[in-house]
Amino acid sequence: MNQIIAVLLVFASSIFAGARAEEVKIPCQGLTLVGNLEMAEGKSLKDGVIVTVHGNMAHYGMEMIEALQGIGKERGYNTLAINLSLGVNERHGMHDCTLPQTHRRQDAINELGAWIDWLKSKGAKNVVLEGHSMGANQVALFMAERNPDLVRVIVLLAPTTWDNEDVAKSYAARGGRELKPTMDRAHALVEAGKGETMMPDTQFLTCANNATVSAASFASYYTTAPDRDTPNLIARIKKPVLVLAAQNDTIHYKVAEKFAPVADGERVRVKTIDGADAFFRDLYAEDAVDAILEFVAAHPGST
Repeated sequence: MNQIIAVLLVFASSIFAGARAEEVKIPCQGLTLVGNLEMAEGKSLKDGVIVTVHGNMAHYGMEMIEALQGIGKERGYNTLAINLSLGVNERHGMHDCTLPQTHRRQDAINELGAWIDWLKSKGAKNVVLEGHSMGANQVALFMAERNPDLVRVIVLLAPTTWDNEDVAKSYAARGGRELKPTMDRAHALVEAGKGETMMPDTQFLTCANNATVSAASFASYYTTAPDRDTPNLIARIKKPVLVLAAQNDTIHYKVAEKFAPVADGERVRVKTIDGADAFFRDLYAEDAVDAILEFVAAHPGST
């Protein structure tokens, strides 16, 4: 019996030797960041990697990202899905709204930089960097600010756009509160040098009305600024950009329409996935990966 078990173990290990999955941890500014690395069969990081960033308060284990990673690996691509820390050490799962919220939207820049540096140290030669929803905005901001050579192609899946009236309406609809009074209070505290002041019982992102949020954190996510509207960042990005819009997206504001003026059809391309919702569920994840790999193939050297 022991011999049979030993043979089965050797057989199983041989099956998965070429296709590996592991959680990776790296340090960044006093925190430990986590990511899920999926290696395609027979591939090493030198063959390139697709890095995926989740959306608002989410995580790498959400259904959509698991689907993108699984399909990518099946097609022979290495993938790394990361969790933004949101100020939490080794964060897993959806972000905990009961914790004090001190993270800022711009924190993603340094964290993405840490992951790109780690990949480079491990021998990666090129990266496709993709983000979903708010994560797409953060990916675009990172590329506009840092533009690392290792990243060859950017993919923005259902990226956030910004319209003041739409944001205010959405905020009020979510929790029954008006955005302006809280925004005015946050701005006043930040301008007075008191950005770390905590504001209890606050409606914040996906949290209900009982979140405790620093004024600086609230302002970073809700202040009107050009870089909050992702199309405004495209001119500052030097690499090829693919924007994937979802036909039945009821969350993000007119993605295809808003990106059309900055798309040239070559370096910057917009494609709508017919029938998909904001999370590209079910077979629409396959359609999204098809579009991504087609775009990557059109830009040699990207992976």
